[in-house]
Amino acid sequence: MLMHEDKLSELFPEEKVERVELLPKSGSNRCYYRLTSEHRSLIGVYGEIVRENEAFIYIARHFRLKGLPVPEVYSVSDDVHYYLQEDLGDTSLFDAIKNGRESGSFSEQEITLLKNTIRLLPHFQIKGAQDLNFAKCYPVSTFDRRSVMWDLNYFKYCFLKMVLPDFSEPELEDDFENLANKLLFEPADYFMYRDFQSRNVMLKNGEPYFIDFQGGRKGHLYYDLASFLWQSKAHFSYELRQLLLDEYLDELGKLNITIPDRKSFYEHLTYFVLFRQLQVLGSYGFRGMIEGKSHFLESIPSALKNFNEILSEIGSDYPYLKDIADQLQAVNTPNYSNADLPLIVTIYSFSYKRGIPEDDSGNGGGFVFDCRAIHNPGKYEEYKNLTGLDEPVKKFLENDGEILRFLDAVYSLSDASVKRYLERGFTHLQLSFGCTGGRHRSVYSAQSAAQHIAQKFGVKVRLIHRELQK
Repeated sequence: MLMHEDKLSELFPEEKVERVELLPKSGSNRCYYRLTSEHRSLIGVYGEIVRENEAFIYIARHFRLKGLPVPEVYSVSDDVHYYLQEDLGDTSLFDAIKNGRESGSFSEQEITLLKNTIRLLPHFQIKGAQDLNFAKCYPVSTFDRRSVMWDLNYFKYCFLKMVLPDFSEPELEDDFENLANKLLFEPADYFMYRDFQSRNVMLKNGEPYFIDFQGGRKGHLYYDLASFLWQSKAHFSYELRQLLLDEYLDELGKLNITIPDRKSFYEHLTYFVLFRQLQVLGSYGFRGMIEGKSHFLESIPSALKNFNEILSEIGSDYPYLKDIADQLQAVNTPNYSNADLPLIVTIYSFSYKRGIPEDDSGNGGGFVFDCRAIHNPGKYEEYKNLTGLDEPVKKFLENDGEILRFLDAVYSLSDASVKRYLERGFTHLQLSFGCTGGRHRSVYSAQSAAQHIAQKFGVKVRLIHRELQK
């Protein structure tokens, strides 16, 4: 089978590729390569999820037609797993403002870069939305109540339960419902970038180019502003945020978009700031505490600082979230990614219909647990469109205790192996949980095992819900 480098080289136009360099990974599971010939270099991308690749390629080409600064897509493989795009270099806006981020004092040059970037945002949101077929967006086309609740539950299950497990779900859900109503009060007809932050802006010849917009969808103006101005490790002061917000609103006016008044705009923006901080903490919890990527753990204190600051402003509307913020201030976030421990535990959920996952570490071995003997929620209409990450399915599985007894037996086996692997300096262990469709019982079991092992042993855990990714 051809490696990614070979398949990407086949797409390279006309010239022979002389060098292929694997670029550092970020938060995504895509692989990026720099392919260099005698006269040019391009970025090659391998993405496992075809629909995600299709979304990026379609949106990138649409933005180029609108005159927006994004990388050009040159060629795409027949199976749409591989594509080549313009090489924008190695300098992100995040890198370019490093001195300001670290010192808290941004230079005129850094502020100019930030202004140039924020003035481009409304063009993406408004011009980018014109004639865009939102049905091609991935994973959803519109920022709606379901999207809101997904992200709020991301915070609940992937961060809060890991750090502060003893909380009141009914009180938390009350605040979630209140926040969702605020977020969705206004119509949403713009392009919502979804992950607009300084790491996703590249500087080519000093000019900003936007990347990683494949998760975009129809939505509100506020979310991207909240994402950019309150980025956890950007460390923007209140004054700098206000300056950049004014730049944005001035540019918005040039595009004939009217807002009631700036005070009302800022008030509604605060709800999105709170929502974005919840989403970010969920992401950092999953990437850092479950997948074991330590650089995400490093961002948690900054995100918690933003979380506390915004709740000090609007906490009276969200009393239980304010209570949680106060409690989190007294808790030291555990470092579940211990660099001194070489072991990585990979945990899969899967469907037996598609076969047992291969061990990509090359070590072989590990455990495969068959969840099919457990009462299946997928047989019931009300659970068919849900997964083992959703609360109704969890309650269904836990009510009779069958899956809890199953997991006790799993932990007895896996804990013994993890302990022994650590003693012997082994580097990889794989656990796979299979059921009929790979969506309910196996997902619940894999998620529970990942949290259990991360919390108990502090090793890196790589969690993959194979069928949900498909």
